Parts: sequence; C-alpha cells; structure tokens
Amino acid sequence: MIDFALIRRRRQVLRQHFDVVRQFEELEESCVPSYVHGNAAAAAVSWWRLAAAARLYAKHAPGSRVLDFGAGTGEIHHLLKPAPSCYHFIEGNSILAAALTAFIPTAQPMDLAGAGGGYDVVFALDSLEHNDDVAALVDRLFMALKPGGIFILSGPTENWLYRLGRRLAGFSGHYHTTTIAHIEAAFRPHGRLIDTISLPMPGLTLFRVTAWRKGQ
Repeated sequence: MIDFALIRRRRQVLRQHFDVVRQFEELEESCVPSYVHGNAAAAAVSWWRLAAAARLYAKHAPGSRVLDFGAGTGEIHHLLKPAPSCYHFIEGNSILAAALTAFIPTAQPMDLAGAGGGYDVVFALDSLEHNDDVAALVDRLFMALKPGGIFILSGPTENWLYRLGRRLAGFSGHYHTTTIAHIEAAFRPHGRLIDTISLPMPGLTLFRVTAWRKGQ
C-alpha cells in the first residue's frame, strides 16, 4: 500500500531543501524535479515507481544490508519496510549526496571499488540508463551482492509514450544512453528474473521495475 502521507511529507521536504527552478541544471538528471513536479500525474509516476520498488523489497528481500546505486536523495530509504539496519549509497552528484546525508544521518557513502560484497539487496532505480558501459557496471554491482541476494532495478522504456510524457511534463533534455530492455539483457548472465511491475500497466508501460535473484 502506498503511504501517501509520507510522500506528501517528502515532497514538502524536497521543496524546502531545493530551489528546483534555480538549481535545475544541477538537478535535471536526477528524479528531484519529478518528485516535486506541480503536475500531479508527472509526480505520481515518479513516486509510483519508488513504491513499486519498495513493494518488491518487502516481498522478496527485506535484508539488513542495502546498497543504493545512483541514490539521488535516498527517497527509496524512506519507503522501505522493514527499514534496513545498514544503508550504503553511491551518488556522484555532490548536491544530491549532501542532501541524502542530511536527510538520513545513518546513511554511509560508498564507491564501487570499496563496496566489496555481502549486500542483501542492491537498488539501481532510474540510474543505470545514464551510464555508457552498462555491462561492466552491472558486473561490478552484482559482485556486491551476496549469493542469492536480490537486485531491484527500475528504468524507462524510452518508448513513444514515455517520450510524450516527458514532453508534457516539460522535460526536453535527453540524458539516457540506453533503455531498460538493454539493461535487463545485461542482467541475465548474472541472475534470474523473479518479479516484474510495469507502470502504469502492461501495454502502456513507461517504466519497468524488476527483481532479480543472484545466480541461476
């Protein structure tokens, strides 16, 4: 069940912390402009996919050790139930990383070289499509998972409906180097697809949110 009260609080916190109009250039590749968007439909889709990822976590992987790749402001952390006892994040944007640590004082910054292994869950939510060498990145992220661990992935389809939605929401830039279909293809050598949520629905899919178990 989506916690609408929590989402309203988080939207308010983000609006108070950021001046999205003034900082748009620094924030445009993140989900922050979508989270606080004045268009209810645009904002709903962005929170809906986070809620879907949290649902997959609760169903398949309520683990104690979590790594969040491309974490942004760490919004997924607020939706996870039960809350992880160890939340590490990787975020290359210093503005977003500073906000995350302000919002979640127990969060620990990490880099791929130092991540090691042993995580129960790895998240990559709307982040891998911004990277050029996705296959190599996926290899390294799966190394961070313990055997049998769960990787929760989200990404845009880049189809005509998604592109139309971006235009209607006022986002004209194109920041993605690949699609969720290509990213999922890079996952198949490393794990088994165990669950899929299509948003808003199969046949009219803007985003796919999937859970993968490490190993075949």
